[in-house]
Order: sequence, then C-alpha cells, then structure tokens
Amino acid sequence: MEIFQREEILIGKENVEILNNKKVLLFGCGGVGSFVLEALARAGVGNIDVVDKDVVDVTNINRQLIATHDTIGMDKVEVAKARVLSINLNAKVNTYKIFFDETTTEIDFSKYDYIIDAIDSVKSKIEIIKRAKEANIPVISSMGTGNKLDPFKFEIKDISKTTVCPLAKVIRKELKRLGITKLKVLFSTEEPHSPLKSENGIVQGSISFVPSVAGLMIAGEVIKDMINL
Repeated sequence: MEIFQREEILIGKENVEILNNKKVLLFGCGGVGSFVLEALARAGVGNIDVVDKDVVDVTNINRQLIATHDTIGMDKVEVAKARVLSINLNAKVNTYKIFFDETTTEIDFSKYDYIIDAIDSVKSKIEIIKRAKEANIPVISSMGTGNKLDPFKFEIKDISKTTVCPLAKVIRKELKRLGITKLKVLFSTEEPHSPLKSENGIVQGSISFVPSVAGLMIAGEVIKDMINL
C-alpha cells in the first residue's frame, strides 16, 4: 500500500506484508498503550485487538494519545479503533470493553502472534502473562511509568535484569511463585518522584513525554520481534 512506501524502503516489501498479516492483542490504551497502538497501526500491523474498560477522562489528556476534549466520555476502545482505521483503512480491529482478570473467558490468547500488557493492575498483569506463557505466545509487559520525568532511563530487558522499578519487583516475585522466570519488560531505572497530595488523595503524576516514549519503545520491540530484526 502507498502509505507504507517509506517503511518498505527500510524493511522490505516482504516484511511489510508479514506485519500486515500479524495479529496483536493489546491490553490498555492509556498513556503507554495508546502510543503502542499508534506505532503498530502506522507500521501496518493488520490485526489489532484492544482491551480496555475505561472511558476517556479529562485527566487523560496530558498523556494519552486518544484523549482530547472531543473524546471525553467516550469508550477508549472505540476511540482507539476509530483512530487505527483512520490510519489504515484495511486494518482489522476488535475491541473488548472489559476489565480483564482471572474470570475473563472471551479472549483466546492462542490466536495471536504477540501479546502486549500496558495496564496497571498487578493481578491482571500476572493473569495476562500467565495465559500468554501457557499459550506459548510472545508477551511484553510495561512496568511503572508514573512519577517519572526521564524518558532516557527506560530499558527493555528480561524481568530478572530489572533494577529500581518497584512494580517490576512485585511482578517478579509473583511470577516466581508461578514458576515463570522469563519475561520481556520495559522498565525505568529512574527513582520515582514523590507524588504531591491532591484533593483526591495521592495520585501518581505523569507528563506527556514519558509514557509516550515507553509506548513507542514497546511497539518497536514488538515490530522488530515479529519480523526478526
């Protein structure tokens, strides 16, 4: 397709076609996930399923690609789907407006080429990783990006190699209990900044240029894995 001409120059027509036939399952289309989604769509990944139960809130605008004043109150998955199709008219997008946990039965992990975890809930992250491993499907998980200011501190490594990140420590411990020792993750070596207290209590801080970089890094890793670069 004409929209992927520049990409074809870089990775070749065969790899563009491979990406068009790949099927990716993305959990979460917030600060990290929305930028993962954007990069996958613009790289020509032809089949993307998106899982997110939330609606767009005004507080999402500072960091989530799908969040604007025009989309406030709309289901995130539907905004995400519309955005993908506005980029690639031939893409196929299925949406699941659900909170994924151990009781979820409607998603068959085995039919995907790659699983991406970009959600916050520890229990849900563990369940995603567990099911991906059981289905023998590659999975990458985003660790904490809240209260961070330095996008240059992000790294992608096996979870056994992570440092500093409190969330990675918790996930690593839970996976060990399940006998899972290998997991590709994105994490930050930056010490988290202390969040300020607000009228809603202590809420994690965020800024536009941090979760966006995390999302693009994850998408790049997934794309390169799928075409063996």
